[in-house]
Amino acid sequence: MITLLSCGALATVQDLGRPGHAALGVPRAGAFDRAALALANRLVGNPAGAAGLELTLGASLRLDAAATVALTGAPCPGLDWGVALSLAGGTTLALGVPPTGLRSYLAVRGGVEAAAVLGSRSTDTLSGLGPVPLTAGDSLAVGPEPHTPPSGAAAVPAPAGSALRVRLGPREDWFTPRARQLLLDATWTVRPDSNRIGLRLDGPVLARAIGGELPSEPTLPGALQVPPDGRPILFGPDAPVTGGYPVIAVVHDEDLDRAAQLRPGDVLQFVSGRTTW
Repeated sequence: MITLLSCGALATVQDLGRPGHAALGVPRAGAFDRAALALANRLVGNPAGAAGLELTLGASLRLDAAATVALTGAPCPGLDWGVALSLAGGTTLALGVPPTGLRSYLAVRGGVEAAAVLGSRSTDTLSGLGPVPLTAGDSLAVGPEPHTPPSGAAAVPAPAGSALRVRLGPREDWFTPRARQLLLDATWTVRPDSNRIGLRLDGPVLARAIGGELPSEPTLPGALQVPPDGRPILFGPDAPVTGGYPVIAVVHDEDLDRAAQLRPGDVLQFVSGRTTW
């Protein structure tokens, strides 16, 4: 068992999510930084999709039995980053606030046990599916030992992405040519009211060429939806599967892991990737 002593800003159980259920209105959810979770699992010998802990701005926990763990994502003071550590039962891990990045991932050999919903143990903060967000005093079971042995140390993590590739559309024609250029030219700042549903961005207003609103249509993580105030929202893993505001562009899926590490006050830019759908 693992007992949570404190949970930072947000602590949740996450695996690689529940893709493929958008037709049912179910978000993908899962780890925001999927590469970081997969790396942590590899370090302890778990399958890439085993459930671990997504920790926002630190946490503390106690291992109630001997366990092998690994920390990836945003490096927290208090535990070596990117290496499998075999620790005795009763060990307390006090993970401080990371100096850079936002979300850290703790994998334990055997994976975190929780009831699966639609094939996933991920907490979805929008729909409420999966385990509820963790609070101090919660205890989590650990699964059986996998057959794969722990691996070696990982490479030093890349910094959070400040340049994210986008593909314009599908509703770029709802914005003026100037607004489309501003999306790429401007520097955007992550707002404090950002979360796993979406990163809300401050910057210039993206003016519309077409007024009114769309009927709700499908959307996905990485979409840059622009509400009436003209400030874009970059959808994260818990974003809704439909929306009525126009989407000016979509961030490349492989860049979303770096977006997961952007914290309030960080700045980013969008750069043109593929320009056709």
